[in-house]
Amino acid sequence: MRTAGLEKTLEQWREDIREEKNKADRWERKFQENQVRNRDHIMVEAVVQIREVADHLQTLAVQADTLSVKYE
Repeated sequence: MRTAGLEKTLEQWREDIREEKNKADRWERKFQENQVRNRDHIMVEAVVQIREVADHLQTLAVQADTLSVKYE
């Protein structure tokens, strides 16, 4: 009893292995690209939040100045 896979030549097996390695390399690149995209998205969100905090602090500083003048 013979299995179809056993009838492949050594060169056919090597070609299959090369194709599988190429697929693995492509998936690895996609994974890395997604990690970079996710990191960039997180950085943009962090910058937006930092700007919002800075704006709020600026507002609080103006209110503190106003109150200090009012209660002098």
